[in-house]
Amino acid sequence: MANNVPSVSVIYAQNGNSTKSNELGMRPMQERAYEKRGEQYLLIKSPPASGKSRALMFVALDKLHNQGLRKAIITVPEKSIGSSFADEPLSKFGFWTDWHVEPKWNLCNAPGSDGSKADAVGSFLKGEDQVLVCPHATFRNAVEKFGIEAFDDCLVAVDEFHHVSANPENKLGAQLAELIARDKVHVVAMTGSYFRGDAEPVLMPHDEAKFDTVTYTYYEQLNGYKYLKQLDIGYFFYSGAYADDILKVLDPNEKTIIHIPSVNSRESTKDKHREVEHIIDELGDWQGTDPETGFQLVKTSDGRILRIADLVDDEAAKRDKVSAALKDPAQKNNCDHVDIIIALGMAKEGFDWVWCEHALTVGYRASLTEIVQIIGRATRDAPGKSRARFTNLIAEPDASEDAVTEAVNDTLKAIAASLLMEQVLAPRFNFTPKRPDSGPVEGFDYGEGGYKEGECNVGFNEESGQFQIEIKGLTEPKSKEAERICQEDLNEVIAAFVQDKPTVERGMFDEELVPEELTQVRMGKIIKDKYPELDDEDQEAVRQHAIAALNLTQKAKEAALKDDDGEDKANTALIDGVRKFAMDVRELDIDLVDRINPFSEAYAILAKTMSEESLKQVAAIISAKKVQLTPEEARDLAKRALKFKQERGRLPSITSSDAWEKRMAEGVAYLARMKAEAADG
Repeated sequence: MANNVPSVSVIYAQNGNSTKSNELGMRPMQERAYEKRGEQYLLIKSPPASGKSRALMFVALDKLHNQGLRKAIITVPEKSIGSSFADEPLSKFGFWTDWHVEPKWNLCNAPGSDGSKADAVGSFLKGEDQVLVCPHATFRNAVEKFGIEAFDDCLVAVDEFHHVSANPENKLGAQLAELIARDKVHVVAMTGSYFRGDAEPVLMPHDEAKFDTVTYTYYEQLNGYKYLKQLDIGYFFYSGAYADDILKVLDPNEKTIIHIPSVNSRESTKDKHREVEHIIDELGDWQGTDPETGFQLVKTSDGRILRIADLVDDEAAKRDKVSAALKDPAQKNNCDHVDIIIALGMAKEGFDWVWCEHALTVGYRASLTEIVQIIGRATRDAPGKSRARFTNLIAEPDASEDAVTEAVNDTLKAIAASLLMEQVLAPRFNFTPKRPDSGPVEGFDYGEGGYKEGECNVGFNEESGQFQIEIKGLTEPKSKEAERICQEDLNEVIAAFVQDKPTVERGMFDEELVPEELTQVRMGKIIKDKYPELDDEDQEAVRQHAIAALNLTQKAKEAALKDDDGEDKANTALIDGVRKFAMDVRELDIDLVDRINPFSEAYAILAKTMSEESLKQVAAIISAKKVQLTPEEARDLAKRALKFKQERGRLPSITSSDAWEKRMAEGVAYLARMKAEAADG
C-alpha cells in the first residue's frame, strides 16, 4: 500500500509579473540578464520556463553587434534542446533585431557522429556566419581538435550548466577552465539547478569568482504566473509492485508525466514494457492506437478516453512517431492532445509540455539535479492549471531483502531531495543581525502589528519573494565573496549538506545527537571544504546563514502544519509558518537556530507514514554502523571549546547538563587521549 506523506505546499500570489514583457519584448528574468550583457562571464541561475533561451539570444546579439565578438556558439546537452534556440522574430516584440541560425549551423539537427560534426564547427569558425548551436559532445570534440585558441573572441554559451564539473575527469569542465584561464572568450552559463547530484562543485572557486550572477528564483517565477497558484512536493511509500498501487497516487484526471524506474534499480521488475502495460491496464480498457500520433487509447471506468504517449517503447519507429506527435507545434496549445506521458530516460531536461500538472517519479533518482529538472516539467503556467505537484513513489525497505541497506540509502536520499526542494521553492532569506538601532526595511510587510521594537522581526516582500529576518548574534560576511555566497548560493550549500550521508543518518536516527554537531561541526566542515579561500570569520558567517535558511524553512513547515488546536493541516504555507515560528520564539538568536535538528520534521513525517517494522529496520541498520568521533570532528569541537572559553572564561565541562557543552568537552578529551597515545607510542 502507498502511504501518503504530507507534502509541502507553496502558495503563490499569481501577480502575472513573470509573464509580462517590457518594451523590448523581455520578461523580468530576461531584462535582468540583459542589464548585465556587458559582463565577460555571466551565470544565469533561473528555473525552467523562465525564458533562459531567449535571454541568451538578447545577450548574444548585443555581444555580436555591439561588443566586437565574432561568433556565438551555443552548446546544449541533448539534441532535442537545440530547438530552443531556433529562429525568433524578436523585432516583432520590440527588440532591435531578430535571432537567426542558418539551418546548416544547428548541428543538433545534423546527421553524423559528434566527431564528424566537430569538423563542421571548424568550418563555422572560419566562415562568415555568426551563430552555431551544437551538443556538448560536439563542442568537446571541437575544442579537442582545434585547441582553445580557435575560440578567441567568441561567445561560448553553455546550456544546462550543471553538466559541467570542476572534477578534472569532466572534459567539458576542464576545457571551460582552460578557456577561462586564457581569458579571450566570453561565457554565458545557464542552469535551473546550480548543483550536481554527485555533490561535485560545478566550478572551482577562483573560476566562479569571475562570473557575474543573475539569479531568478523559483519563488519569483511561480509567484509571477497568471494561472498556477500552488505547487506540492510529496513522497509516498509502497510495498510490493509499484504498478499495483500506482492509482493511489496517480489521478487519471490530471495531465501527468510518469517516469518509471531505471531497469537497473531495485524498484524495477526488469521488464519495462510489462510495467507500461500494467500501468495502462490499471488505468482502464485499451482501445487501440491512434494511427496519426501513435498514442495508446484507454477507456476509463467513467467512459473517458485517455490518450497515453508511451516513450518507453524500444521500437525506434514507434517511439519516434510518438515523440514527433508530442512536439507537433500545431498541438502546442491543445490541452486535449495528450493526457499521460510514460517515460524512462526522456521527458526530463528541456522537455516542454505546459499542460503537465503532475510529475510522478517511481524510485529514487540518484541526482538531485535530475529531480529539479523533473519537477520543472510541471511548473509551466497554462490556462486552467491552478495546481501542480511532484510525487516520488518509493519502495519501503523490506527486511527480508538482501538489498535492504541500499533501500535505506534510497529512502534517506529521497528525504534529502525533498528537503532541498522545499528550500528551492521557498522565498529568499535575507538575514541581518538584531541591533539596538534596528528598524523596519522599506517595502517589507511585518504582519499584524507591524515592526516590534526589541523583538526579532520577520518582514516579507511579496513582489520580490524575499524575507528580511533579524537574528540576534548573527555573524555578517566581511568579504565580497562571502556576501555573494550568502545572497546567491545558500541553496548550493544546503544541497551539499543534505547530500552528506553521515549527516542525514545521524540527524534522522541518532537519539543521542546534539544538534550542534550537525549545525556547527558538519555544516562547518562542508563550508570549509567548499570555500577554503574564505577566512574563519567568513566561513562562520556563511555557515550561520545557510543553517538559518534550512532550519527556518523546517520550523516554518512544522508551524504551518499545525492548526491552533494542534491538528495537522492538509498542506503547509511556508510564509505563514516563518511568521508563526518567529512570533512564537520572539527572541530569535543564532544559538537557538543552531539548537534545531534540521531533520527532525522529516523524521516526524517518516514516523507517521512508514510502517513501524520498516522504521525499526532502518534505525537498526543505521545504528549498527554508527561511528564515534573522528579526529577531524574532535579538532573542530576543540576549536569551538576555545571560543567557549574566550566567551565564558572557562573550558566546557564534561559533566555539564548542557548537551552541547558536554560534547565540546568530549572533543577536547578525545584530542588529549590521541596526544597521550601518540606520546606513549
